[in-house]
Amino acid sequence: MISEEQAREALREVKDPGPNKKLGEVRLLKGVVIEAGRVRVELEQPAVGYLYKDDIANAVQNALISAGAAPGSIDIQWTLNVVGRVAKPDQPRLPGVKNIIAVAAGKGGVGKSTVASNLALALQKLGGRVGLYDADVYGPSMPTMLGPPELAASTDASKKIIPAVHHGLKVMSVGFFIEREGAVVWRGPMVHKLLQQFLEDVDWGTLDYLVMDLPPGTGDAQLSLSQLVPISGAVMVTTPQEVAIIDVIKAIAMFKKVEIPLLGIVENMSGYVCPSCGHHDDIFSRGGGRKLAQDENTMFLGEVPIEGKIRYGGDVGRPVVVGAPDGVHAKVFLEIAAKVATKLATQLLSGPRRSPGLVTIK
Repeated sequence: MISEEQAREALREVKDPGPNKKLGEVRLLKGVVIEAGRVRVELEQPAVGYLYKDDIANAVQNALISAGAAPGSIDIQWTLNVVGRVAKPDQPRLPGVKNIIAVAAGKGGVGKSTVASNLALALQKLGGRVGLYDADVYGPSMPTMLGPPELAASTDASKKIIPAVHHGLKVMSVGFFIEREGAVVWRGPMVHKLLQQFLEDVDWGTLDYLVMDLPPGTGDAQLSLSQLVPISGAVMVTTPQEVAIIDVIKAIAMFKKVEIPLLGIVENMSGYVCPSCGHHDDIFSRGGGRKLAQDENTMFLGEVPIEGKIRYGGDVGRPVVVGAPDGVHAKVFLEIAAKVATKLATQLLSGPRRSPGLVTIK
């Protein structure tokens, strides 16, 4: 039987293939215990749906077996501790929020809010503590897309705004405070002030992920939010055709200027399959998002097809991730969410936020 020291020594060289760093360097290895003839390895999962989890488990198994452990004597225990951004001194807002994910589009009508709502719900279904901030001041969609809240937005004794709760998500939207048919006719400074109030006066509590549904384009809201909070990364939504891709390229250029990392690209309305005969038709073309991801050297997060269930879910307030959680379309969003969370975690683990000098193994 191998000793604890031998087990620790064997695991020192095991790497997380995401950031390509040793488990000790990124502090994912929390402990090694040998008890009653079994080796228990305690590992920490840095993101919901972490795509490298199985690779790490296999590498740990192989390293211990090579060191002399019996194949059937190894127990791997995972706990979830989502890694978070390092707060900047000049952006102290939202201290309890680990990661802020902006969902953006170069133009309207590409399904950005559909992707944002289902992404947030998918991150939650994968185990995260998630909030959704509808920052689309001029066209807030979330009050409709998420349906009636389990708890309405309110204020506490300290005048802090408590977010509404929809399907377990903490949600804030300007749409909660205006009439359904009302129009927001504001200039840039007023938009900035509102966004700042929603960030400073809303008690978001502790969140692993705050998904921000941005308005389309490259205007005041995007610039204000990039100045107000440290956005961890942006997910770009596009449809496949060239006219949409052109505008996404401009939006990507804007995020580069304000130093917000690009997490990847989602291609929405990517093909249609007739439910009666099974015929497939690329109504808006196909592959434009994938090609753009290659050109921008970023991750292609997935294709979301034109599907009545997705549209219907947004119309009736039950997005497909909660309305049809076992269906193929919910699976698409769960896969996108896992890719986004993994990309974000590897981005953070690859940086200087975790020092090898702080590593301890009990």
